[in-house]
Amino acid sequence: MKDISEVCGVSIATVSKALNDHTDIGEKTKQHIREVAKQLGYSPNAAAKALKTRRSYNLGILFVDKANNGLTHEHFSLVLDFFKQKVESKGYDITFISTNTINHASYLEHAKYRGFDGVLIACVDFDDPEVKELAASDIPMVTVDYAFPNHTTVISNDEQGIRDLLNYCYQMGHRRIAYVYGGASSVTDKRLGAFRRTAAELGLDLPEEYLLASEYRKTDPNRERTLQLLALPKPPTCIFYPDDFAALGGIDAITTRGLRIPDDISVVGYDGVRWTRHLTPHLTTLRQNAELIGTTAAEKLIETIEHPKESKVAQIIIDGKVYVGGSVKRLS
Repeated sequence: MKDISEVCGVSIATVSKALNDHTDIGEKTKQHIREVAKQLGYSPNAAAKALKTRRSYNLGILFVDKANNGLTHEHFSLVLDFFKQKVESKGYDITFISTNTINHASYLEHAKYRGFDGVLIACVDFDDPEVKELAASDIPMVTVDYAFPNHTTVISNDEQGIRDLLNYCYQMGHRRIAYVYGGASSVTDKRLGAFRRTAAELGLDLPEEYLLASEYRKTDPNRERTLQLLALPKPPTCIFYPDDFAALGGIDAITTRGLRIPDDISVVGYDGVRWTRHLTPHLTTLRQNAELIGTTAAEKLIETIEHPKESKVAQIIIDGKVYVGGSVKRLS
């Protein structure tokens, strides 16, 4: 920085401001200093910056899907992508937390080893003792779709999403509506509870055989549950699935039986991933706002790191929106 200051004829402090993108120097001066720095082969050193600022500018992401979908999970991969874009625009890098990287270290040990400034937790087994240990630490943290004490969480409004979908199908004339729901989790509990309550409010007859446990993002079990529903003496006219990918298993079962969607039976997904708009007919689903979830989580985590005294623990609920495709028929 001293060499750059001598070439540019400015103070070392001005060089520092230019390289750190401060706003109290002119753009022309800033650009000139950066060009000279590049010519001299200057590049910032992360270790030196960490020593000075007491920050690593590295954030940990704990994302361990129980079903081992990893980043093929369309909804959460979008959430993480928008999170990544936002934190990188603020000068932070991201690293995925693993138990296999450093001698089978725990999540907390790995986080401390890497010196993360903060951690995002999304789509994990929140009852895992290692996850609870990490959440109980003093590392700044934000979670997605699960609330830990003393940490901000960003939550999809699953109750309202199911309520909106069920009300839409009711308005379309459906009275026999089944729900094939996902595996045991807090998200499943919220959605199933909302389905039961909304059905009661609408006066719908909801026999227990219309409520079948299945799995998220698995086609085979959802195909089998669909065949069970179709074999009932009084089958439903509309079937809800735990997510859009799971709905493919139901669609396969329906078409294999020689039935047509939506003429013979209607289907509804959840998440609103992009490829559903390429199905024929388009899948009616609840489109989650992955962009707002990801960017909000990023903003709150950075706020917790950079302004700990001003930052308040909050539960931020993000609404989704019903995407009306062609997979739900209007009944008379």
